Amino acid sequence: MKVTDNLHAFIWRDITTNNCNTYLIDGPQKILIDPGHRHLFSHVRQGLADLSLSPDQIDLVIVTHGHPDHLEAVQMFEKPTLVAISYEENRFIKDLVGPYAPAMELDSFKPDFFLQEGDLTVGDCTFQVIHTPGHSPGSICLYWPDYKVLFTGDVVFSQGIGRTDLPGGNSKLLKESIQRIAALDATYLLAGHGEIVSGRKSVKANFRMIESQWFGYLL
Repeated sequence: MKVTDNLHAFIWRDITTNNCNTYLIDGPQKILIDPGHRHLFSHVRQGLADLSLSPDQIDLVIVTHGHPDHLEAVQMFEKPTLVAISYEENRFIKDLVGPYAPAMELDSFKPDFFLQEGDLTVGDCTFQVIHTPGHSPGSICLYWPDYKVLFTGDVVFSQGIGRTDLPGGNSKLLKESIQRIAALDATYLLAGHGEIVSGRKSVKANFRMIESQWFGYLL
């Protein structure tokens, strides 16, 4: 699904199996955001193939947070593809080894660099990395000012918010994170699950609905 020039969304719509949405920035540097589960990677592989691309053409994989449905498929990429996650989240996911993430080889997962709060330049694209804890301790959102695109991971969705009952969740921090990203001038909200919110008015309305319907539970 084409979102804007050089931006494509591989939306996961199978309600019987959990997996995340994956996004591709198809510029001079090809960037994949949240590759999803390893055993469901055919969804992404097919999306790339529809654009005459393959996984080995991806330059950078950005992971918004370390839950398996967003991170696991990094195992499908080999060098020279780079993988980036926040330092806080990388430290956190080491504690997920065990029943919560049995299929992940987390002991061998080593990011090529860490995402830090502030500007991130990849080729001719400049993003703002925003530390947004609450759903997980080191979760990040990514804002692309040139196209007014906000990648939210599992912080907010269309008409919803991320869970805080998983390990590392914190309702108060999630509320503060949502308030931070709500202030951005976004025309597209691309969440980790569900549908895209398109149009500045729709994005603002979505944040207002979240504030009115969900903030009362984030204590």
